[in-house]
Amino acid sequence: MKKNIKAFLKDIIPIIVGILVALWINNWNEIRKDKIYLQQISSASNKELMETKDDIKENLVLQKSFIDTIDAYLLDDQISLLDITVKTKGIYAPTIKINSWKSISNSKIELMDYEKVSALASIEEQKEILKNKTIRLEDFLYSNPNETGKDKKEFMKILMLDIIGTEKNLQKNISEILNNSK
Repeated sequence: MKKNIKAFLKDIIPIIVGILVALWINNWNEIRKDKIYLQQISSASNKELMETKDDIKENLVLQKSFIDTIDAYLLDDQISLLDITVKTKGIYAPTIKINSWKSISNSKIELMDYEKVSALASIEEQKEILKNKTIRLEDFLYSNPNETGKDKKEFMKILMLDIIGTEKNLQKNISEILNNSK
């Protein structure tokens, strides 16, 4: 009986050690792959955020020009909302890029730091808010293209200022994420 137990232990111990080593190697490899994935996603996310920040900056200049044009023609009953929009070459809205965020939020969100997850989720929410505000501005313009009154022009200005406020908040959040990534 003792011989059988010794033989059994002699046979089973190398198997158990082999299994434990294989599990350790597999775990180490998964951790390594996760780190690489997180670095790639983080790099892509930072690039997208930089592009978004630059796009917002460019659009703010155009939107401020739009507001200046409204102010210039505020009391002119001959110039309609459509005329103002044509003079400024349209309404501009930035492109908010968050594809990398969506990718990781749908797969391996647990790999990311909570602060970054929270900040990126906030940017996603602000993107939706900005989209809704832009649609509201467009709907207002489409409903009132020939309006020349001061009240309609002031309302259009308020809508644009609301959009600008959201964009500035987005810029601030993006800057915080980018500064914390360094």
